[in-house]
Amino acid sequence: MTEQTEIQIYMQKALALAKLSLGLSSPNPPVGAVIEKDGEIVGEGFTQEIGGDHAEIVALAKAGDRAEGGNMYVTMEPCSHYGRTPPCSDALIKAGIRRVFMAVTDPNPQVNGKGNNMLKQAGVETNIGNLSEEARDHYQAYFKYIKTGKPLLVAKYAMTLDGKIATKSGDSKWVTGERSRAIVHTIRSQMDAIITAPGTIRVDDPLLTARDAQGIPLSRQPLRIVVDSQGRTPKDAKLFSQPGDILIATGTEEAAAQFVGMSENVSTLVIGNESGKVDLDKLLIELGNRGVLQIMTEAGETFLGALFDHQIPDQVMAFVAPTIVGGAESPSPVAGIGIEKIGDAFSIDNIIVDGIENDVLVRGRLKTWD
Repeated sequence: MTEQTEIQIYMQKALALAKLSLGLSSPNPPVGAVIEKDGEIVGEGFTQEIGGDHAEIVALAKAGDRAEGGNMYVTMEPCSHYGRTPPCSDALIKAGIRRVFMAVTDPNPQVNGKGNNMLKQAGVETNIGNLSEEARDHYQAYFKYIKTGKPLLVAKYAMTLDGKIATKSGDSKWVTGERSRAIVHTIRSQMDAIITAPGTIRVDDPLLTARDAQGIPLSRQPLRIVVDSQGRTPKDAKLFSQPGDILIATGTEEAAAQFVGMSENVSTLVIGNESGKVDLDKLLIELGNRGVLQIMTEAGETFLGALFDHQIPDQVMAFVAPTIVGGAESPSPVAGIGIEKIGDAFSIDNIIVDGIENDVLVRGRLKTWD
């Protein structure tokens, strides 16, 4: 086995660990780290909740004295500044790490090469760029957050082969199979927030929680955001009885007042424009200020249409079932104003297609932020 092959194997392990940090570490980047010495993994870890240890520190703690003279494989450049925690680069130097392999540098102005320079000046050999393409894809939400202060939005939906999300009567349970729905729960658990609209709540009355294979809610739940300009969300909706925080974004104080005092986990945010509708761009800015890095939609054609009309989605995640519904009145995933010419259609790249039993999952990017 060549050295380059070994480097890729350890970096792939670090990337797998980094995925365990999704939905947990925000607004810090979801980082994974592996310490190898003499061909053996002696420490590994991923970034914990805000204020907790970074991936490098978790790995160092597990390695103990065995870290000295070892190699670290980390998905992003170690930090070099004092924030809620001390600099990771300094900890690597003190532990006697010999070489550090990084997938990508950290674009945060507080780091952005400083961590790499700190290591090199201390005599630690550094290498940047191993599995960088996979790492850049993993960090799209963090990259957007650093550049714009806004979270990345994933437009997720399920549809039939003829592009329908329900029948003409509105029946939509279930468009896709059980395995696809289980995967959605895994993806929810990796998100900082789920965003929906009152129409979806009235029609489907969803729980919008992340649940395990037995249907039990996970200990950590993404924030559930309801974009409800006029306060039309039913107060007896099932999501209000589920664990996890809920944010009702309204266009007016009057609409927000309907939800005040419902329960401790329900809060409101008045963020309307001149017409009294929720200002979606301002909402994203506010969510970024709250440390939300990644959001997924759980909504119908009207809300998704509004998001696309405002050119907000960054990624698409479409579950496609091998069924035909038909009917001119059967809804499709995206309504809204739409475009006039095919040449103006939203273009998706970096497409990944996965078979999920009888369904197909199509994922791709509308925008890149690296």
